Amino acid sequence: MLIPKKVKHRKWHKGRSRRRLVETRGLLLSYGQHGLKATEAAWLTSKQIEAARRAVTNFLKREGRLWIRVFPDKPVTMRPPETTMGGGKGAVDHYVFPVRPGRIILEVDGVDKKTATEALRRAGHKLPFKSRVVSKDEK
Repeated sequence: MLIPKKVKHRKWHKGRSRRRLVETRGLLLSYGQHGLKATEAAWLTSKQIEAARRAVTNFLKREGRLWIRVFPDKPVTMRPPETTMGGGKGAVDHYVFPVRPGRIILEVDGVDKKTATEALRRAGHKLPFKSRVVSKDEK
């Protein structure tokens, strides 16, 4: 699944909640005619991205083209179970991408609108936030 090859800092701070802020980058379709846009904020794990990718490619049956517009590079640490407090921060468990409302997650091209919409709708069910399908012909 998706993990960085090399990182500058092994462990990051968690960051503060930014529920009201919307995304300023990655708002428009760049590669495909149809895309999946996030309408809520959440952390998107590499496993969830892979599940959405598999849902789309399975439905498209090797037709069209798929672009993944996000990459999980934020490390999330976990403490081992049943350990006491103290002893520092836990080891890196997995990587996430912090999604904010408005970000395009996936893009599809090379198939008709009905097929692309259904494929992206199925992928949206695998993600931890609400999303909607957008197209270039509709603004």
